[in-house]
Amino acid sequence: MILGLSVAAFTQLHVLISLVGIAAGLVFLAGLLAGRWLGLWNQIFLVFTILTSVTGFFFHSKMIGPPHVVGVISLVDLAVALVALYGFRRAGLWRPVYTITAVVALYLNVFVLIVQLFQKVAFLNAFAPTGSEPPFAIAQGLALIAFAVAGYVAVRRPVGPV
Repeated sequence: MILGLSVAAFTQLHVLISLVGIAAGLVFLAGLLAGRWLGLWNQIFLVFTILTSVTGFFFHSKMIGPPHVVGVISLVDLAVALVALYGFRRAGLWRPVYTITAVVALYLNVFVLIVQLFQKVAFLNAFAPTGSEPPFAIAQGLALIAFAVAGYVAVRRPVGPV
């Protein structure tokens, strides 16, 4: 049991929270790339991305591993994003800081999604059963490149005030 839910039910809740965060983040990022600030999508993205990282720590584990490291990195990144957005209202240098930290948070969620897809989806797992094969590396590399380019473009594109 985790928070009164069976492990299976909690896992489903965690996955749903993650997918909502990713979907909202992609909509928000598309807005940034178009030069538009989508405030509601941004808020949904932030809340669900924070919840994704927090709920990930509730899974039972005997030792600290890569999921914990990614979760900590994500939460630190999101803390900086919240300071840039709400503390400094994205003024001056804090505008690119917010954009970069938001894109990094979204990328980390997509990174974990790719890991989970290759582990849990039989079709993909057949191509990379250990997660160290070229198809897995290519998928992760393409995601990294896509988010790096999107982040660069989003930082350079002027977006109105919050």
